[in-house]
Amino acid sequence: MEFEVWWLLAIPVIFGLGWAASRFDVKSLLSESSNLPRSYFRGLNFLLNEQPDKAIDAFIEVAKLDPETTELHFALGSLFRRRGETERAIRVHQNLLSRDDLPLSEQEHALFDLGQDFLKAGLLDRAEEAFQRLQTGSFAKQAQHSVLAIYQIEKEWHKALECADRLAADDGSSYQKEISQFHCELAQEALQRKDAAAASAEIEAALRVNPANVRAMLLRGDMLLHNGDAAGALAILSEVPRQNPTYVGFAAGRLMRAYESLGRTAEGIVHLRDMLSRHPSDDLAEVVFDKVMAQDGPDAAYAVVRDEMKRAPSVQSAVKLLTAHHEHASESQQADLAMVREWLLQRTRNLPRYVCEQCGFRARFFYWQCPGCGGWETYVPRRADMPASS
Repeated sequence: MEFEVWWLLAIPVIFGLGWAASRFDVKSLLSESSNLPRSYFRGLNFLLNEQPDKAIDAFIEVAKLDPETTELHFALGSLFRRRGETERAIRVHQNLLSRDDLPLSEQEHALFDLGQDFLKAGLLDRAEEAFQRLQTGSFAKQAQHSVLAIYQIEKEWHKALECADRLAADDGSSYQKEISQFHCELAQEALQRKDAAAASAEIEAALRVNPANVRAMLLRGDMLLHNGDAAGALAILSEVPRQNPTYVGFAAGRLMRAYESLGRTAEGIVHLRDMLSRHPSDDLAEVVFDKVMAQDGPDAAYAVVRDEMKRAPSVQSAVKLLTAHHEHASESQQADLAMVREWLLQRTRNLPRYVCEQCGFRARFFYWQCPGCGGWETYVPRRADMPASS
């Protein structure tokens, strides 16, 4: 490749342009820095030296001197809230709201962030008050979503229903699942105070909103069983596997009570075994195992749990398998089997078994609403085996 002489001329030109650009950037940076108030740098220094209270004071002074620095306060307030320092976050946003020269859009922003601060701090009344002041503007919809979250925390289900209806009307989104679950919560409250009529009305409302609401089906089945209508309970509970087969374990015990009340225990066992072959479930397997053990003896129960271990192995199936073995073992073997069974139970008794699909929160018990993220029907109704820690 021949050497091009013009490169000798190009190199110093490129170098000169780079040097000029760097000089321009440095001058620009120095100019911008000189325009910043001294309080800004004092605030940064306090923040770096882990003196957040003094940093806030310095940044407040910056805001008074230069209104353009309000974004700094929004960022600082959000940072404090994420770190759990809600008092400092509240102070930042209250000071912003105290300014007479703050534009309306930034007032709404500060008010919304203040509501979030109160919510994080557990000051629900003050949070609701802040959010309710945002009936219009760019933060109105977010504020109403936060109000809905507050009503759910406070278990104000009637208010939650009204709020969800408003949101659905305003933005056209579907709150079908949430509204149906609110009716279920009201139904359970009515059952606790022994108001069967109110409970029945809420269950009907839940199913009108969401006909596939398994929880409402289970509640209706419970009420029918309580009232002695086993045939009606059997009809509604038999719909659960068709609506959502992952919930068959929750319907299994109720179905067997209905079959037993009707004098059709053997038919009920056949029905449950057929469901188990199509929809593996630890809860369903436990019901089938116990009923087969009582009806047909340990050999038949052993066959059930052995097949289940082959198809869908789990800690619960292993415990049942040991229980079935125990019935035919010698005295010394029974002691060993009992020891292993007890060890398994102890190692797994306190482990979280259910996992939220939305946030990954693990819980020992099943929840219709996740305690972690507040989502409804986000738990898979299957127990998740977790390895024991060493």
